[in-house]
Amino acid sequence: MRIDIISAQPALMESAFAHSILKRAQNKGLVEVQLHNLKDYGLGKHRQIDDYQFGGGAGMVMMVEPILKLIQDLQSQREYDELIYMTPDGELFEQKMANQLSLKENLIILCGHYKGVDQRIRDHIITKEISIGSYVLSGGELAAAVVSDAIIRLLPGVLNDESSALSDSFQDDLLAPPVYTRPAEINGWAVPEVLQSGNFPKIEAWREAKALEITKEKRPDLLEGESL
Repeated sequence: MRIDIISAQPALMESAFAHSILKRAQNKGLVEVQLHNLKDYGLGKHRQIDDYQFGGGAGMVMMVEPILKLIQDLQSQREYDELIYMTPDGELFEQKMANQLSLKENLIILCGHYKGVDQRIRDHIITKEISIGSYVLSGGELAAAVVSDAIIRLLPGVLNDESSALSDSFQDDLLAPPVYTRPAEINGWAVPEVLQSGNFPKIEAWREAKALEITKEKRPDLLEGESL
């Protein structure tokens, strides 16, 4: 997989891709992440990428030309499955969407900044708009890193134990059950006996029951329409 991220402030994302799982995934050649500075395609000697909005109002708007030039440059090199725009009014990002996007080969993610992008980019270029929540960030960079992380960890070979991703919260519309590690007891707090029993069918049944219990308590909305 290849992910190209377009941003007015790409340095905001460098750390996210330079450590831990995301770094190992790139080192293994399982994913290629390229950060593109939109200002490299800016207009004039000052590399302008934003301008005042028509009709007046506070906030600058990202211009069509720099974005279009950069995207066309990328598209001249390969075909892209989705051109994603990170925006607060996009479709809410959830695990099912991460699963779907992890099956794609090439993605472009455009990070909004300032007051956002000229609507014509959204109308004619973008194929998918994504939000990570009902709030506003200073730009789409952190949101793009979140989406990329959720996608990349699903790629085969990224996690040492590939079954780990399948047991994450939301994969089966349930939250994850509790997890424990050594020691078996500390300060009088004991690990549930069933997890120490070695009886894997019983352990799995306990985990499923706990996952359902926690989901009912914390996120009953995930169970809507299902028989409880």
